Amino acid sequence: MPEFVGAVDQGTTSTRFMIFDHSGNEVARDQLEHRQILPRAGWVEHDPVEIWERTNTVIQNALRNGGLQASDLVAIGITNQRETTVIWDPRTGRPYHNAIVWQDTRTDSIAAALEREGKGDVIRNKAGLPPATYFSGGKIKWMLENVDGLREAAESGNALFGTTDCWVLWNLTGGPDGGIHATDVTNASRTMLMNLETLDWDDELLGFFGVPRAMLPRINPSAHAEAFGRTRSSRPLRTAIPIAGVLGDQQAATVGQVCFTPGEAKNTYGTGNFLLLNTGTEPVRSQSGLLTTVAYQFDGSPAVYALEGSMAVTGAAVQWLRDQLKIIGNAAESESLARSVEDNGGVYFVPAFSGLFAPYWRSDARGAIVGLTRYNTGGHIARATLEAICYQSRDVADAMERDSGVHLDVLKVDGGVTANDLCMQIQANVLGVPVSRPVVAETTALGAAYAAGLATGFWQTQEELRSHWQESKRWEPEWSEEQRAEGYEGWKRAIDRSLDWVTVK
Repeated sequence: MPEFVGAVDQGTTSTRFMIFDHSGNEVARDQLEHRQILPRAGWVEHDPVEIWERTNTVIQNALRNGGLQASDLVAIGITNQRETTVIWDPRTGRPYHNAIVWQDTRTDSIAAALEREGKGDVIRNKAGLPPATYFSGGKIKWMLENVDGLREAAESGNALFGTTDCWVLWNLTGGPDGGIHATDVTNASRTMLMNLETLDWDDELLGFFGVPRAMLPRINPSAHAEAFGRTRSSRPLRTAIPIAGVLGDQQAATVGQVCFTPGEAKNTYGTGNFLLLNTGTEPVRSQSGLLTTVAYQFDGSPAVYALEGSMAVTGAAVQWLRDQLKIIGNAAESESLARSVEDNGGVYFVPAFSGLFAPYWRSDARGAIVGLTRYNTGGHIARATLEAICYQSRDVADAMERDSGVHLDVLKVDGGVTANDLCMQIQANVLGVPVSRPVVAETTALGAAYAAGLATGFWQTQEELRSHWQESKRWEPEWSEEQRAEGYEGWKRAIDRSLDWVTVK
């Protein structure tokens, strides 16, 4: 009798496979990074073939690490970096171009043109999203216009689009030999092409981007026992296992944090930060620069919606300290370096490498370090980097309260950066509310596993999942209201100085 559920977590910087038992505890994992391809300023790409190869490897290694066979898995879930766009030839399985990553800004002129032409409000109303470089629609349009022969291939049915969940699913289920071309409502809601009310591709939106419907995947609920197919014997698992859950990474973390009740929220700290608030079965339109998105849909139930604040560069700023500035050797050193000083020394860092996302949506912004004097050290820059993660989250939390009227009593957090105790203490200080981390901090993979397990009866109810949630650590605010206000005022001044650096045509 199978006793475990597996989850592919295909992220921005790495791919992992994690295996969970019935109590939601991690049994085994493996993880591999993939290359960040940076052809020019503002462009970010991945090699889809490399991602698929990494997926193969981590599945095999995780099973080996746990001493398990594929037959020990009752089901598999997939979660993924959202918006990152892959287009491939279904006859060969070869991508037409590198994947264009969600952080990429090459489509800023496409987004600006949509606003100029009066299409922005239509997109906001139907898709819940502003025209922005972040989302997939503009990336598809760019590829169709710039990759030789792709437009003709797409119109003749010889080009398939998908976010990376689609790419991994198609390959796991057979690839050119009958692979399933499907996605779920959460990933589809990140394209600017899906209507939030109908949960289907919208012809008017497709027309805005010139996207042929034939290249789009089927949209399924996030959890379904059969809709996503089964793994094929020629693929890494070498046995037929249901792929029963698919969720974009931030929605998966929402499920992993069991935010099943309207008003519950979580913040994931990864390459970027993503704060989601469950708003129930009716979409709430933001007036404060947030996104209206699908949180999840379990088979047989209505879709549940969320307000989301997306921050492009948070953990990625720590990577920048490591890889570009080289003032730390690994991410963990950011904490010790930041602890070498008592405060930020007047330094603020706005890591707007891809412009500013929520709640500003300014593609003309660029990164800025301000307030420097000769007194300042690498410690101050490291501390300003951690503070930038937290101030961006406050920007979004304040916008969310304005839109929803819900004041956070506690912030549930997850993701890799939550291992940084100093950063989480700063977050509590900046927000003025407690910050709570669960025992399983990698809730993205856990949420995908939960969706797959619910669909196949491995878990019976949402309440059963809620009973598995346990707090690992809590940070209480330590700053006075005066400190909090003074620090945030400095952050807002720094934001102002990051704007208008790029002319968007």
